[in-house]
Amino acid sequence: MWSSSTAAPSSNLDCFIHCVTPHPPSRSLPQSCIHDLNSQWQPIGKDIVGYFSLGDLWNCYREWSAYGAGTSVVLESGEDIMQYYVPYLSAIQIYTNKSVAASRNPREGSYVLEFESDSWSDDSGSDKLSRSLSNNSSRTWDAISEDSGSEQDGLSPTSNKLGYLYFQYFEMSSPYWRVPLTEKITELARNHPGLMTLRSVDLSPASWMAVAWYPIYHIPSRKNEKDLSTCFLTYHTLSSSFQDSVDENNTGNTCCSEVAGKPKGASSGRISLTPFGLTSYKMQGDVWVKPDTCDQERLINLHSAADSWLKQLNVHHHDFNFFTCHNIM
Repeated sequence: MWSSSTAAPSSNLDCFIHCVTPHPPSRSLPQSCIHDLNSQWQPIGKDIVGYFSLGDLWNCYREWSAYGAGTSVVLESGEDIMQYYVPYLSAIQIYTNKSVAASRNPREGSYVLEFESDSWSDDSGSDKLSRSLSNNSSRTWDAISEDSGSEQDGLSPTSNKLGYLYFQYFEMSSPYWRVPLTEKITELARNHPGLMTLRSVDLSPASWMAVAWYPIYHIPSRKNEKDLSTCFLTYHTLSSSFQDSVDENNTGNTCCSEVAGKPKGASSGRISLTPFGLTSYKMQGDVWVKPDTCDQERLINLHSAADSWLKQLNVHHHDFNFFTCHNIM
């Protein structure tokens, strides 16, 4: 019997967003290191500053990259199936507080990070995009940071607002030629070890990534379900500046059997990197837009947020442009 206290089921869109949200473990920054943080990027006066390492973030995608992330989908017939998506790195830009130079430790045979406070480091090459970002850093930061009006005298707009561009990557190949996210990160980290060792507190609020999600299969199998071929593009910030909340054991997610990206049995606090932007491709019918909900408005708002972010950073994102041109909403 239906009870008035029974919560209404989440929409398919809600389930998808919950299930592809990574939850890397939260670590606490030592008190002695808090004073080293950029005051324009981090809240002042906090006794405890939580952060995650990029290496821990990529671990959240390891199982998804191998087997797919499963999200519950209720079809128009009322049948409930599990749709699986594989993540692919679509784009990433990492800006740091100080320029980062990678060097090899001859004794340990591993990479260590050395910080240089007085030089610009662009390990991905000084192309037109990086020059554009540098030239428009003040305008871009004004749109990103709520505290942009409190600029201090004598500070470099580039190093103290956007930060130093450590790494950027934009996928241009066909989806059929791409490798899953963790495999791509492992490949890129060979020449850019900071992709594994940098922490969210080291990163500028302008740091972000986009993940493309392509469907691989659904259980039970159903033919001629056009909406089950829908692809998604999610946008996530990487800096601690936007990480205000820490998830404990329960994230309130009832769409998945376990917390997305969270190892079974884990009990430590976790940071939720919920997408701030999203767009889709091959979306047809009403499977992903539930009637009498805010799904349609939410899709529009998430798409607009992604579009605004890219324009603020003056970024040409190939996947976003392709998804937008072929999107049906």
